[in-house]
Amino acid sequence: MGCESRSRDDHNSAGEPHFAIASVSNETRNTKEARNGNSGIYEESQVTSTVPHRVNTRLAGLIEKLASSEGYSNSLLPSVFFLKASHSSPPMPVIYDPTIVIIAQGQKIGFVGESRFVLDPNNYLVMSISLPFECQTTVSADQQPLYGMAVRIEPTVIAELLLEMDDKYKGAGDITRGFSTVRLDDGLLNAAERLLKSLSSRSDARILGPQIVREIIYRVLCGEQADALKALVTRRSKFAQIAKTLRRIHADYNRKLDVETLAREADMSVSSFYYNFKVVTATAPLQYIKSVRLHKARILMVHEGMNANTAATRVGYESASQFSREFKRMFGTSPAEEASRLREDLALLKFT
Repeated sequence: MGCESRSRDDHNSAGEPHFAIASVSNETRNTKEARNGNSGIYEESQVTSTVPHRVNTRLAGLIEKLASSEGYSNSLLPSVFFLKASHSSPPMPVIYDPTIVIIAQGQKIGFVGESRFVLDPNNYLVMSISLPFECQTTVSADQQPLYGMAVRIEPTVIAELLLEMDDKYKGAGDITRGFSTVRLDDGLLNAAERLLKSLSSRSDARILGPQIVREIIYRVLCGEQADALKALVTRRSKFAQIAKTLRRIHADYNRKLDVETLAREADMSVSSFYYNFKVVTATAPLQYIKSVRLHKARILMVHEGMNANTAATRVGYESASQFSREFKRMFGTSPAEEASRLREDLALLKFT
């Protein structure tokens, strides 16, 4: 079975190309101040983007009816989430899981390492790995809320689709980055609209929803970021080995983790592991581990009421003072201040 390529000729077809962000984790308006001169610090991945003026009107209207709160909200399907932001916000630390994100209105800009990527109504995000990064949210030019949707990527669905497609991908070629944006075409837009319509009815969501989610992942497999998804389920690919390492970090973040051990488990030399890890995540291994630990500590303080010292120990820090310094460097405030603010706005902290 082949993939039919289509180009868009609707109201979103014109305009500048973009490169963009994303999985489902948390975002909040309570963030540290934006760093001065971001445009000078970050090197844009591929192309330049401005705040989008175009809107996927039908998509935005459907999401407006379904999104129950600010930030991320659940749908009738566990694999689909809605995004809503009524106000612009500066770059904030977030962590996204493997997800396809489609923006109907507004714009998100992600910063990771030296890369800058933009997600807007013209371009959807394919995040094939879990990734900590900084995310900036911008509402539309006329101050209408940002609306979007996110579909979780399940490796089992990818594997099943590749079998049905009789895809011969063997994991050959250069290792690819684990996140990218792709221009939204008519086929994917139409599938997204049908999925949203099905989510307004429990019976439609139960019967039709999973089939449309499967169609959306199929269409993404026909797109420019297909290799990253295919490599994710190809056992011996370097991408799959790095993805396995990332899952290990998320599961064992509270244990001692060093590059030498992770490289050995990935069956790579230290230099090869470091190189491949940075290609996939745009982040050095130790920085990635630190980011995961700090995000996990924030969750523990907000959702389980832990104090900073207890949370620091729980996520693997031996020094509470080091934890506090690194936490403030990442989130812009002390652990206690951050936890206090976020507890006041739990609707914006729907971690998955």
